[in-house]
Amino acid sequence: MTDKNENTINNEKKKFRPNVAAIVLSAKYPHKCEIFIASRTDVENAWQFPQGGIDEGESSKEALFRELEEEIGTRDVEIIAEYPSWVSYEFPAAIAKRMYPYDGQRQKYYLVKLKKGARININTEIPEFSEYKFVPTKNIYDYITFFKRTVYKQVLQYFKTEGYI
Repeated sequence: MTDKNENTINNEKKKFRPNVAAIVLSAKYPHKCEIFIASRTDVENAWQFPQGGIDEGESSKEALFRELEEEIGTRDVEIIAEYPSWVSYEFPAAIAKRMYPYDGQRQKYYLVKLKKGARININTEIPEFSEYKFVPTKNIYDYITFFKRTVYKQVLQYFKTEGYI
């Protein structure tokens, strides 16, 4: 068994990539609460929310709109809420090798709503997703990849408790 100080030291040595993530609600919100999820092109059966790295000198909100355009072909969203703190997770070993020198991601989450008439296009310049769907909140965990579930539960629970979803 490791003591608390050793765990703290080990975590301090970890390198987390600054990242932004979007929980995208359909344009039907608030009348119908459906959340966008997409299947990655590079990892089989890995469904997730749109997300991506924050570039040097870029704010998390600037990264949010850039990443949405790069990944789902639109920045035509309205920010509903922001998770009040950063959350992090570690990559599984197979993914960590590809993401070197990072051990995981430190993320800022935004809850956004597609504006009426917004069009999603996952066939972007460098496609990250092969398919997408909108699902009720209660069905999210039928799809989401295992290593992101803890963070997703934490963030979704916050937005639910705050009355957004």
